Amino acid sequence: MTTRNAKSTLLLAILLAAGFSCLKVATGQIPVTKELRKAADAGDAKAQFSIGYAYEKGEGVTQDYAEAARWYRKAANGGLLEAQIVLGYAYEKGHGVTQDYAEAVRWYRKAADAGDPAAQALLGSAYYEGLGVKQDDAEGARWYRKAADGGSAEAQFHLGRAYYNGHGVPKDLAEAVRWFRKAADSGYAKAHCSMGIAYGSGEGVPQDYVLAHMWFDLCTSGSSGDEQKVFAKIRDEIAQKMTPQQIDEAQRMAAEWRPKK
Repeated sequence: MTTRNAKSTLLLAILLAAGFSCLKVATGQIPVTKELRKAADAGDAKAQFSIGYAYEKGEGVTQDYAEAARWYRKAANGGLLEAQIVLGYAYEKGHGVTQDYAEAVRWYRKAADAGDPAAQALLGSAYYEGLGVKQDDAEGARWYRKAADGGSAEAQFHLGRAYYNGHGVPKDLAEAVRWFRKAADSGYAKAHCSMGIAYGSGEGVPQDYVLAHMWFDLCTSGSSGDEQKVFAKIRDEIAQKMTPQQIDEAQRMAAEWRPKK
């Protein structure tokens, strides 16, 4: 089980959730001014994070991963959870620092222990993959559950996969679907596909082609490239088992579907 392909999406969600000046710097709304540097030099962790982000992206300053990591470290040492996570990612990828999986996990764990769902999901991923820690599916599932209970759709999806495959938890298709549904209800596209598979095959839920078609319709809309073609083909194969009225109903449901708050 891997989450690395979705890592950049997860980190973007972290930045969006931060909701402070780093995003304004990134969009050019707030430049790296003397005032921002003064606040950062005075120990303002959010200002430090903003400057780090600017250096990472080359927004208003020359792109410099090492300088970005230096400012992220200041903010992380100041207790800013977002900075701890992003610094951990820098160590995982070797961006501005020497690649060090154990150090990445150390920073993820700081934020995870403080209750941050995104960090908990990243720590769960590390245990599943054995990066920086001894590979341990059960410990990975434990951290995914913490993150899932905290509202992380990413973690809800991967906890569902854990139950589907019996990785770190007993195999339980109904429980898998329960977590897939939570992630799907939040708008997590991969979970839409899992829900389509569940209803199409009758795994964990009663077989229902209308719901399977609806979820695969949403799954196809949220996918791209070759994956989109594959999911569209599965949806169309399901449609061959349905009446025109059922297809219309599934398409209506997909068009009216909205993520739950």
